[in-house]
Amino acid sequence: NLSEPCTWTGQFGWGTKEGHFSLPIGGAQIMRFRPRITAFLCQWCGSKGADMAGTSRLKYPSTVTPIRVPCTGRIDLTHVLDALTKSDGVLIGGCYTPSNCHYKHGNYQALKRVELLKVFLKQMGVNPDRVRLEWIRASEGKKFAETIRSFTEQLEKLGPLKTQEEAMPE
Repeated sequence: NLSEPCTWTGQFGWGTKEGHFSLPIGGAQIMRFRPRITAFLCQWCGSKGADMAGTSRLKYPSTVTPIRVPCTGRIDLTHVLDALTKSDGVLIGGCYTPSNCHYKHGNYQALKRVELLKVFLKQMGVNPDRVRLEWIRASEGKKFAETIRSFTEQLEKLGPLKTQEEAMPE
């Protein structure tokens, strides 16, 4: 349906913003919210941590759409805001601690931008917990998987992110 808002459903396609799936229980269909997460991952650490989780066959929810970036310092606030129009939360995964960036100060810039973005989101009436910044080493596949699990649970509690049109009463 072209009138429905769209969001990423995975690496290769689009789907509806709803993000729900049904569970057949006792002959009835129970609808459960399943959040969509857009993850901006540094090519040196965050992305390699995701790769490590996959090669280690660690289980984590398939709620994440990874986007590899050269450095978290290259992520503009408009990228995150645009991602929030297509998903329920945004994860930014970068080099471990601001002092270990491959580009010297990139993840420190990301840290400052995310703090500024959270203030902006709060003023706009959006829960700032929908944006999460994590430092993930290339060898920390387990931490990546746990981060996705805990962020998915956090977003399930927050519920779907409503657009301004959806939030306005008729």
